[in-house]
Amino acid sequence: MAIYGYMRVSTREQNEQRQRDALAAYGIPPKNLYIDKQSGKDFVRPAYKRLLWRIREGDLLVVKSIDRLGRNYRDVMEQWRVITKEKGADIKVLDMPLLDTTQAKDLLGTFIADMVLQLLSFVAENERDAIRQRQAEGIASAKARGVKFGRPARPLPENFEKICERWLRGGISLQDAAYAAGMPRSTFYRKMREQKKAGSADAASNSF
Repeated sequence: MAIYGYMRVSTREQNEQRQRDALAAYGIPPKNLYIDKQSGKDFVRPAYKRLLWRIREGDLLVVKSIDRLGRNYRDVMEQWRVITKEKGADIKVLDMPLLDTTQAKDLLGTFIADMVLQLLSFVAENERDAIRQRQAEGIASAKARGVKFGRPARPLPENFEKICERWLRGGISLQDAAYAAGMPRSTFYRKMREQKKAGSADAASNSF
């Protein structure tokens, strides 16, 4: 029987040391530890795929907590089924002793583990949905207050007006004008029109 450990952190900046320490304390050799540094929204993860390929019947997969395995309710349930039913391996969740398929192999034990897994996975997915909703509400509120998102607009080159004048007089092509301004043709044309509208608005306001 081989024992494997799986770790996951949502971003490359997060530290997986707590998971690594917990799995090392369980006696899992370093060569059998797998880690992905990406979201748990699905199981399209390189390290997890390699781990799943290696797991054989009778092996044991250990994770620190169920949300390290994944945060999508349906996907977690499907992967649990693949590992325990199709591959015939066991799973042990260190933070939740009831989620341990090496114990209570009878029908009642399996039923309890499945029920606990469904409940925890459902809670994890609901929390993820709640976080997304709070983020969306926060962004909507900020936009209503006039907060701007995204990259700040790049300043126009100092000679932008002269380039526009040359192009309007037919002195250079649109391609050459955009190249001289350091931007794509569509961006150059849009910026030129914006500048023209802004100039017209300023002229109109100064006439009063």
